[in-house]
Amino acid sequence: MSFWTRLFSAAANMFGPAPRPDMDGRPGRTDDAGFAAALIALSAKLAKADGVVTREEINAFRTIFTAPPEAQAGIARFFDLARKTTAGYKSYAKIVARKFRAQPATLEDVLDGLFYIALADGVVSPEEMEFLETTAEIFGFSEREFNRIKVSHMGRPADDPYLILGVDEDISDADLKRAYRRQAAANHPDRLVARGLPEQLQGLANHKMAMINRAYGEIVKARKAQLQTQ
Repeated sequence: MSFWTRLFSAAANMFGPAPRPDMDGRPGRTDDAGFAAALIALSAKLAKADGVVTREEINAFRTIFTAPPEAQAGIARFFDLARKTTAGYKSYAKIVARKFRAQPATLEDVLDGLFYIALADGVVSPEEMEFLETTAEIFGFSEREFNRIKVSHMGRPADDPYLILGVDEDISDADLKRAYRRQAAANHPDRLVARGLPEQLQGLANHKMAMINRAYGEIVKARKAQLQTQ
């Protein structure tokens, strides 16, 4: 049975008349197809959080979740079904959290993808932010960790400008470059797959690398501008 057949089977089970034991966070086995189905549902319900699912949000989902042409229609039907309501999203978040409970970096990858979808229409509504905060809590992230991830997508506050790369403002140029290289190496597409992210989500790697490169570029540019004014 192919991955995509198993995914659609898992999707059908999720919307059956009764929840399965492994679909609500209680002990049970969730394979890659079940995880992928949960992630599709979680993405769709995030898009619905503010009441309106936009074309931009749908396109953002398609960017981070790669599927062959023959599977796209089935995924679209599942996405449409899942986006009808936000009900049950916590259960899907628990499935993802349990799948990667020992791999917080992968859970951060997933949260990055959800932020990408939320920001696709240009604004994160209060309802979407509550959805993201609750999902991050289920994933096991602290408030500070969530703020770091949020800042990397939405801009950093004036009192904590280097949160994107997880470094202090007074870091030396040499240490800054080392921190940037560590982040870039850790988020290379091959590394994401090696730490458990399904191949269908490699679009997340491109998004994360762009985010890291942009943050480093902004810091370097700001430091050069500061030197020129001295």
